[in-house]
Amino acid sequence: MNMDKTYRTAEHESDDYQSNTHEHAGHLPGEIPMYFIGVVAYLLALFGPFSTLVSNFLFGVAVVLAGFHVIIEGIVETITDTKEKNKFHPNVHLLMTLAVLGAMAIGSFDESALLILIFAGAHFLEEFAEGKSQKEITNLLQMNPTQARLLQSDGSTKMVNVQEVNVGDQLKVLPGDQIATDGFIIKGHTTIDESSINGESMPKEKLEEEEVFASTINGQGTFVMQVTKDSSETVFADILRLVEQSRNNLPKAATKIKKIEPIYVKSVLFIVPVFVLIMPVLFNWSWEMSIYRGIVLLITASPCALAVSAVPATLSAISNLAKKGILFKGGAYLANLSSIKAVAFDKTGTLTKGKPVVTDSFYKDKAKQIKWQQIIATMEESANHPLATAILEEYGELQSLEMDVTNEIGQGIVAEYEGKHYRIGKPSLFDNVSDDIQAKTKEFASAGKTVIYFSEDEEAVALIALMDKADEKAAEAIAYLKKQQVNTLMITGDAKTTGEAVAHALGIDDVYSNVLPENKAEAITSLQNKYGKTAMIGDGINDAPALVKADIGFAMGDGTDVAIDVADAVIMQNDLLKFEYAYKLSKKLDKIIWQNIIFAMGVVLLLSVLNIVGKMDIGLGVLAHEGSTLLVLFNGLRLLFPLKKKAPENV
Repeated sequence: MNMDKTYRTAEHESDDYQSNTHEHAGHLPGEIPMYFIGVVAYLLALFGPFSTLVSNFLFGVAVVLAGFHVIIEGIVETITDTKEKNKFHPNVHLLMTLAVLGAMAIGSFDESALLILIFAGAHFLEEFAEGKSQKEITNLLQMNPTQARLLQSDGSTKMVNVQEVNVGDQLKVLPGDQIATDGFIIKGHTTIDESSINGESMPKEKLEEEEVFASTINGQGTFVMQVTKDSSETVFADILRLVEQSRNNLPKAATKIKKIEPIYVKSVLFIVPVFVLIMPVLFNWSWEMSIYRGIVLLITASPCALAVSAVPATLSAISNLAKKGILFKGGAYLANLSSIKAVAFDKTGTLTKGKPVVTDSFYKDKAKQIKWQQIIATMEESANHPLATAILEEYGELQSLEMDVTNEIGQGIVAEYEGKHYRIGKPSLFDNVSDDIQAKTKEFASAGKTVIYFSEDEEAVALIALMDKADEKAAEAIAYLKKQQVNTLMITGDAKTTGEAVAHALGIDDVYSNVLPENKAEAITSLQNKYGKTAMIGDGINDAPALVKADIGFAMGDGTDVAIDVADAVIMQNDLLKFEYAYKLSKKLDKIIWQNIIFAMGVVLLLSVLNIVGKMDIGLGVLAHEGSTLLVLFNGLRLLFPLKKKAPENV
């Protein structure tokens, strides 16, 4: 799979976000020790038996030591960003720096120190809280295999770096080992924990010739595998690229907040001086009171909580989904999922199990039924058509017979047994068909089933009906979407009767049948015009154009590389309940982001009003302001926790 699609605009916005928001990427040398020395200086000034001059000096020391990183980021980054963008580009830290200097200028040394202590302390807590939202992603990165047991020509093994393993090499895997790269078992059998790939907690049994994947954990068996992919091309490596990519593609809410942040800060820097100048005229305040209230306004109007309203919540949701085996190529796609109006599904392998089964059979002579079934099973053992496996699963336990079987291209399978001639094939190959078999054929075909005949001496004496059965999990997911007023549709190349039969079994609203691969994208356009924002879920090469055309394209993880490459999200297991889970989490993400935005701006408005009416001071303003920022962060971090299995529909 090639999942190195880039989103340059989103990446640019993300880089901008990381360099300029209230949070910063790393710590300056000695930053945290300096902060605690500043705390000690503040406590000595507050409670020590010192003169006012000494106390104010200690308060000043506290400001410099505890707020060093805030002041540096406020001044230096504003200058740097202004030069890069050729226009004034302030940040939130500049507001805090000016507020601290202003408080000291009017003699409020104790309050200026309190301001910087609480702001800087909350700053560290915010970084810690946001780090929590990326913990699962970090854990995922740490799961990348580093070593492998390379099998030598003499049968011994050698521990090598996984980068030294080449396609075609043979590796020995012992109980409890992490599988180093993708391949298939050539000797032995075991059970493997594949939760790092598909989010499923139940181990899967693996036999010879079956695929195994990098990063998964071997159970109690020992086996030898042959390498089929370089370590940089494994499924797990693709997952890591997807997750990393998702961190760089921010939702619209986050990018809009980032874009308006410098405008907001500039507005505050304009309003505060105007506020200081007009309040003595309007309310007859003293200049000292007006300046003090202006500094309080500078603090309370800072958009810290607004700046962290969207990104921590989005990263938390992405890491939650990654644990479930649902990978988004960007937070923007996850955020948009909640607003879809229609979902289009491919049929085979998405809504159905992708594996036909025998659903019905009819035999003209019940006395010969067992014998005919033995003949059918023996003939199908040499067949190469996809329905043979289903028939053998139905009759394969019957004893095989000794007979000559021939596959005749275009004529089905023929055989001779005990002097009689037998044939298995599609109905159009048979001329001698009784009315009862024709009636059964019509009945089964109208239900979307595939019918094949079995003849003895060119007379059709039995028929078998097969169907790719609908997936029960798909039915549950579709029922949920319908309750959310999301339209559900199937786009399939199958005949109308086949498509409608599956749609009816699953409760799908509408079916687009007989759709050629090149026309699937046109079908998506039609749905977008009719309903609005549309998601597409598919797994085949023929789904790729539709996945690209859809507002959000989902590829099923068992599908083709092309479908996975062009999709906006990947469900690592063919399980539509995972799509339901992603939709629920997207709805919750949307709700939490708006909660955060409304709460953040509500707090700014409330504190500003209280400041005007004289019910706010610097200390209380700092506590309320930074407290609201932390509440917004922790509200977003709720998305780290799994949703309940039967989560409320209106999450």
